[in-house]
Formats: sequence, structure tokens, C-alpha cells
Amino acid sequence: MGIEVTDISSVIKLENISYSYPGSDIKVLDHLDLEIKNSDRIGMMAPNGSGKTTLLHTIMGLCKPESGIVKVFGKVLKHEKDFIPVRSKIGLLFQDSDDQLFCPTVLEDVAFGPLNLGFSRQDAIDAARKTLKRLGIHVFEQSVTHRLSGGQKRLVALAAVLAMEPEVLLLDEPTAGLDNKVKEKLIYILNSLDISYFVISHEYDFVKAVTDKIFSMEKGRILTDDDMQIHRHEHVHKHGGHPHSHK
Repeated sequence: MGIEVTDISSVIKLENISYSYPGSDIKVLDHLDLEIKNSDRIGMMAPNGSGKTTLLHTIMGLCKPESGIVKVFGKVLKHEKDFIPVRSKIGLLFQDSDDQLFCPTVLEDVAFGPLNLGFSRQDAIDAARKTLKRLGIHVFEQSVTHRLSGGQKRLVALAAVLAMEPEVLLLDEPTAGLDNKVKEKLIYILNSLDISYFVISHEYDFVKAVTDKIFSMEKGRILTDDDMQIHRHEHVHKHGGHPHSHK
């Protein structure tokens, strides 16, 4: 089932979205608006609990908003059946890799997506191996996934997303558990992609290296570049080893 495209400039558009967790009156998303256009590379930096992950899950239909409109590739999505074709075109990297990896081996995990897209088994394996090699983790293809380190699982989860050749990427803390060398490789890979992506991260240097604009969230709404100024805070304290905070 294809997705009818009515606005080629807008990839994802959220209009007046509100969402509260079940049993709570607090709005995690409060009349939120967001538009991701073709070739957009957007970063998101905001405090824990501000609704960043909920935002991504709303785009994918994993959280159902109380009000508002979700448009993907120009089509309004309301029901679960509407989101099914979208999930084959948008690659979501979950914040917790264990939510994404469930096959016995790394190769099977990465080949799972292409298989679901209708690839033959051999073509799916070839796509998986190509992606694993691109990320420099092909040596793990026969490893038992749940025995890998947190950083290794992160890369496998990313490989599983990239192997599907998505048209848009939604990445939730992609650098969690990765060392600097691997982060540099990830920066190179993202910058080489010719697709739109939306990246949530707490790491300013990473976000700055892979995006063209940086948004934040406050009180359930998006703050754009015009609304705020995010900067890396560098300073020296005489007693800097002791816990302290900034307002």
C-alpha cells in the first residue's frame, strides 16, 4: 500500500498536537507544531522529561494524540492502519536498544527489516552485511545480540534502521554508549546521507556536527532557533569537582 504525496516539500507535519500519559492530566505535548521538510537536518536538545521521545513516538503512531493532526508525506494519519506504510519509510532509532533488538544474532536483527519489506532472504542478508560493514561492526554478525555491550547494541540497532534504506530518520540519543572514535564515524555517515533526519541528543558537539538547525522543547511545545539560543557551556570552578547547578 503506497502513501499518497500531496506536499512534496513537507515530509512530516504535526499541527496542534496534545498528548498526556494515560491517567495523567499533565500535557507532555501541548498544542505542539512541528514541520520537517525535504533535506531538513534538525537537532533537538532539551531536558529529560520534556517530551522528546513522546514526540517521535507520536510521529510513528506509537502514541495516539488527544488532539491535533499528524501528516506524513502529505497524508493525514489517524488510525493504526494509516501508520503501517509510514513505518517502512521512516527509520526510528529507539532510545533503548533493547526495545529494538529481539533476534538471536546480530545478522538476523539487521536483516529483519529488509525481510519485512519483501526482500528475498539472500538480498536481506546482503543488505544487512553491507550495513554492518559500513558501520564497522561486521565482525559481530554472528554474535548473540543481547550479550553485546550497550554501545555495540546501539550500533546494531542503528544498522537495523539503515538497512531498510528509510526516506527519513528519527534518532533518539544515537550516541549513547559510543566512544569518540565511533561518534566521529557516525557523524561521517549521517553527513553522507541524502535524506531528512531529526536527531535527539544531549551532546552539543555531535548535534552541531550533523544538523543545520537546533530546536528545543519547553512546556510541551517546540522552541525553534528564533526562540532560543543553545550553547556549549565551558567554565572553570575552583571547586568544580563538587556538584553544582546553573540556572
